[in-house]
Amino acid sequence: MNERIRSHRDLIVYQKSFAAGKRIFELSKAFPREEMYSLTDQVRRSSRSVSANIAEAWRKRRYEKHFCSTMNVAEAEAAETQVWIEYASAHGYLDPETTKQVIEFYDEILRMIVAMIHGSSKWCIDFKLGVGEMGVKEVGVKELGVGEMGVKEVGVNYFDANDCPILDQQLLLAPTSSTPNSFTPNSPSPNSPSPNSPSSNSGRSDA
Repeated sequence: MNERIRSHRDLIVYQKSFAAGKRIFELSKAFPREEMYSLTDQVRRSSRSVSANIAEAWRKRRYEKHFCSTMNVAEAEAAETQVWIEYASAHGYLDPETTKQVIEFYDEILRMIVAMIHGSSKWCIDFKLGVGEMGVKEVGVKELGVGEMGVKEVGVNYFDANDCPILDQQLLLAPTSSTPNSFTPNSPSPNSPSPNSPSSNSGRSDA
């Protein structure tokens, strides 16, 4: 379904990564005190960095290479979060089922990020639109009274349709054979339902 993307908050991948970051924080509360400045700090930082870099990349999309570069950082942070979760599981801080669901949830986030990188031209703005010999054309700006007091603007419209594209996110993020799965050999099936957030089950393993 086509919808207008007004900010990074409208991106499905941002919403999923933000929800995952919040859940990681809740899960990490059960980590032992001695991990406060190591594992706990690392997993909280990397999980939050995923959504932060997605937001930053969205604001860099006027320049496709910058968009891809920053989304690649988000991809790396998501993979790093998986590693810290695996360490937490290995030390018995998380039960196997919770670990599995968190890893699979981040696999889904990684798949979306990779799809956005490889289809970057569909997500980025053509900043040359509306630019002619005289430069950028401004819409809805009326200049009155240019004098000693400067320029007074009335009826300024800063909305730019090109800056808020209408996209079918579900279609663009759908798995295709042309999108490489570089992050894991065990990605969730595209037909399997995607959870809204990682499992709420946590606790120490008996192992």
